[in-house]
Amino acid sequence: MSRTEKVAALVRLGQYLAGNDPALQTAKDQAFQANGWFTEDFVNISLKNICQYFLDEARLNNWLDGYPAIPAISRSVGIVAAGNIPLVGFHDWLCGFLSGHQVRLKLSSKDTVLMKHVIDKIAEWYPEYAAQTQTQDMLKNCDAYIATGSNNSSRYFNYYFAQYPHIIRRNRTSAAILDGTETFEELEALADDIMIYFGLGCRNVTKVFVPENYNFDNLLKALGKYDSLADHHKYKNNYDYNLALFLLNSSQYLTNGTILLNESPSLFSPLSVLHYSYYTDAAALTEELKGNEDMQALVGHGFIPFGAAQQPGLSDYADGVDTMQFLTTL
Repeated sequence: MSRTEKVAALVRLGQYLAGNDPALQTAKDQAFQANGWFTEDFVNISLKNICQYFLDEARLNNWLDGYPAIPAISRSVGIVAAGNIPLVGFHDWLCGFLSGHQVRLKLSSKDTVLMKHVIDKIAEWYPEYAAQTQTQDMLKNCDAYIATGSNNSSRYFNYYFAQYPHIIRRNRTSAAILDGTETFEELEALADDIMIYFGLGCRNVTKVFVPENYNFDNLLKALGKYDSLADHHKYKNNYDYNLALFLLNSSQYLTNGTILLNESPSLFSPLSVLHYSYYTDAAALTEELKGNEDMQALVGHGFIPFGAAQQPGLSDYADGVDTMQFLTTL
């Protein structure tokens, strides 16, 4: 099928995912039963963003215009998908689908239901595509690989896939630089960047940098937008555990009863904890963060707007590696 036909198929998928089909609702319910972190609210946010930023016809065509035509020779591409947030592997599958390669997809046990529902729906509508994507438990004898995992698993991926063209991704996270002039509305938008998906995504802000003598009152109030997360038992268990550690270690912390703020040099923070550090030179800090290989997204005035960290576009590639360029030039 031509590029035009594939784009049309994806636009149809977007219309389906934005609707209220009973089969889609069943898939959402089953996804939550399989993974308690995939609440309906957060699944709906993921679907909304995918439909708006990935499956819009104009956005798709503008994005594809920047790449060579679909290769004449189809390769088999093994994709090891992550499962930390709903449909996190969708963009890799989308790139494989549009590039015309045979996609061999190893799904995460944490995000099997939703990804399979998307793939099965495309196969149902377009039987000629059914063979292009296959889900497999083991990925062997592929021509190229894309794998996403932890820092530890990335070492194994590099070992096993070294002789093949590959993209290997590791742990990343995101941060925000505050200058103290933020409005309360901007801080509430920042709360989205921090708390959506319980903070489990690489685009979730896990650390904020603030000027000296910064007053955290408004930030804590803004984070209260997500007080309902304290009713989620998995999240609450993490909050209680980390609070106990701070108390036992006599560590200083701030809290609004739902999230803990702790001063720390680390970009990565435990679930239910937001790290912070003070800065004096914003320009030097910006250069340092932009050169940090652990950084996925930087939020703040002059950077990604507050509230937009979880709304990546088609060209916002994980780890900054252009997946579509990789696939179209195999």
